[in-house]
Amino acid sequence: MERTTLRRRALVAGTATVAVGALALAGLTGVASAGPAGTTAPPVSADSLSPGLLAAMERDLGLDADDARSRIANEYRAAAVAAGLEKSLGASYAGARVSGAKAALTVATTDASQTALITEAGAKAEVVGHSLDRLEGVKEALDRVALRKAPKDVPVWYVDVEANRVVVNAASTAAGTAFLKAAGVDSALVTVARSVEKPRTFADLRGGDAYYMNGSGRCSIGFSVKRGTQNGFATAGHCGRVGTTTNGFNQQAQGTFQGSTFPGRDYAWVATNANWTPRPTVNGYGRGDVTVAGSTAAVVGASVCRSGSTTGWHCGTIQQLNTSVTYPEGTISGVTRTSVCAEPGDSGGSYISGNQAQGVTSGGSGNCSSGGTTYFQPLNPLLQAYGLTLVTSGTPTDPPTTPPTDPPTDPPGGTWAAGTAYAAGATVTYGGATYRCLQAHTAQPGWTPAAVPALWQRI
Repeated sequence: MERTTLRRRALVAGTATVAVGALALAGLTGVASAGPAGTTAPPVSADSLSPGLLAAMERDLGLDADDARSRIANEYRAAAVAAGLEKSLGASYAGARVSGAKAALTVATTDASQTALITEAGAKAEVVGHSLDRLEGVKEALDRVALRKAPKDVPVWYVDVEANRVVVNAASTAAGTAFLKAAGVDSALVTVARSVEKPRTFADLRGGDAYYMNGSGRCSIGFSVKRGTQNGFATAGHCGRVGTTTNGFNQQAQGTFQGSTFPGRDYAWVATNANWTPRPTVNGYGRGDVTVAGSTAAVVGASVCRSGSTTGWHCGTIQQLNTSVTYPEGTISGVTRTSVCAEPGDSGGSYISGNQAQGVTSGGSGNCSSGGTTYFQPLNPLLQAYGLTLVTSGTPTDPPTTPPTDPPTDPPGGTWAAGTAYAAGATVTYGGATYRCLQAHTAQPGWTPAAVPALWQRI
């Protein structure tokens, strides 16, 4: 199978802006630490979930509408409890996941004395040997090597919280072992698994409900966003670079890429002109659009659905968070691995769990006939990287009475400069801080050291 980044379209979503990272679920905003047993998420009503999403969950997950609503409500609750326990457990936290038809939550810890705290919060406790911080440290070491040079025949690596190990998928044991040796990591914490996957980007020039880059390639809108008074949308970084112009599905002038990161990460945002009004919806493809209420991240095992201009609605589950994947263009880290299928034309579009925005489609392998694996760039890091807010239900939809302002320019100061070719290891100053170049590149407007962690490391 070949793994690919997926180019596709989703609706510009829009009506109420939510600060990045804010919990949008009523009644859950106080869950900063493990809550008491019985902590519940708000009910998921028939009105809050689109018929198209429910139909896709029935087709792909075997859940009828009532079971789907119940599962999503349980997943909302699990996400909130897991977030609280992560803070309470501190260094002993070893990850969380949901499983089974009822999305039962399991939270792992390295400290057996913390099991009572976990069970009191309503989750199953599991004592393991390695903390999430330790495993993610191993993965970060692998990422650093891959950023310098993408590993040969090693398509994917991630932290598997259920196995309590880092998993490296490789074409051969020798390739995986060489990757571990180059990173200098403890092989006792890593499982090397054989894989025939070959990641690549998905590109498609076919028409459809999409947006087009520089009048040619096609991608998908992820979610409506705002930066101050400027409207726009989030999408995949491989869809365009800063300055790339876009036309909408109707081939009318739409906007311009203001920020884009790829490889390293796979996120971007486009500022749109006054003819495009942001909506808090995801295209339901004739089955009812889905309203976006927030961006609370789901946990491992949770259901997730994807809307794409090529394949419409498809659903699956979240398999691993913070995954790294190698495409022909380079390595991407920090994406989420899912069992959802996708095909060319689907890149950049929306991943949503219930009514909570999760991310934008990056790439994958397989197709929607035989099945596949896909990866999405989580939305909240994208919003944080570019100083954006998500447009959700509740924001006024009237178009602005004054033309949108120009997007903010890079603040002055420091030795970093757009148009300069930087070699790996070069250092610059920017905004009062010093940064080291991680990957050779020519700086573009908007690719400031603070905004592009895949290219620059603060020192």
